[in-house]
Amino acid sequence: MTAGRPPLPATHREVRLATRLRGALTPEHFTLAEAPLPAAGPGRLLVRNRVMAVTAAMCSMMTDAELPMPSFVPGQALWGSAVGEVVRSSGSAFAPGDLVLHPYGWREFAAVEEGRARRVDPEALPDPAAHLSQGVTAWGALTRAAGVRPGDTVFVTGAAGGVGSLAGLLAKRLGAARVIGSTGSPHKVPYLRETLGYDEVIVRGAGPAEEQLRRAAPDGVDVLLDTVGGEQLRAALATARTGARFALVGALSAQLGGGAGVAAPVELDSSLVVTRRVTLRGFVLHDHPDLPREWVAEFGRGLRDGSLVFAHARLRGVDRAPRALCELTRGCHTGAVLVEV
Repeated sequence: MTAGRPPLPATHREVRLATRLRGALTPEHFTLAEAPLPAAGPGRLLVRNRVMAVTAAMCSMMTDAELPMPSFVPGQALWGSAVGEVVRSSGSAFAPGDLVLHPYGWREFAAVEEGRARRVDPEALPDPAAHLSQGVTAWGALTRAAGVRPGDTVFVTGAAGGVGSLAGLLAKRLGAARVIGSTGSPHKVPYLRETLGYDEVIVRGAGPAEEQLRRAAPDGVDVLLDTVGGEQLRAALATARTGARFALVGALSAQLGGGAGVAAPVELDSSLVVTRRVTLRGFVLHDHPDLPREWVAEFGRGLRDGSLVFAHARLRGVDRAPRALCELTRGCHTGAVLVEV
């Protein structure tokens, strides 16, 4: 034990999946359990978690749908991105006191394989929790999938979410002339306009999405960053300009739609795709291992000069994690949703 550090407990708390998600998410889908402290060993670190991310994708992982990633297992702890402090290592490249990013949140301590831990430079970002931002997905989608160009009109669905809350400012940073966002929460509109870079905001439930988008972008849309799917994807295609580039990164209409998994069927007019030469491209961060380093440098510059904002909500205590995810599904927060452990 390192001098000056408090002794480690014999047990810790973790959040487990109580039952598969079918229907609306409630706190009854989770249990808070006490478990023995995980053990470090050869190739493994013992990490005390400091802060963890809560994301919409977790809802899909709670279902029994067939997914491209492992699903959560009833009776076992959930997981997700977390930043924590190494408290034990076994002669590895990591030392006690190092901050690391890893995939084992939803618990107070984690045994982390060295290959799944990435050292966090505490000076790279003003707040280490910002390493849990989903802005890296927004940055990659706008630069690598859609290729925003100076003068573009950009439409971002789910503008108040973890990806969308940074996409507006990033699109402007890349030269977009006009950025339009969508939200299901009318009370978030002023913040999206005044702080997060959006020139106009369309609101789900305030009329047909296509009609709202035509008013907001009378000359059409050049770029779509889509986190939602459904009606909003159709509206973007209907208003697309020739040569428009669509980056699809999520399907919130399915993930937050009562446990439907990841399937998000939508009927599109294929003749518009052809005649307007629209490019539709799915974007997955896993395909771009070099992006996180690039993003951290860009994000750090933006946070320090005030041109970027890390919109997020923080709840304290691992026991608040189920509530945080339930609130996320109801649109209670803007930006990333984090839990301090």
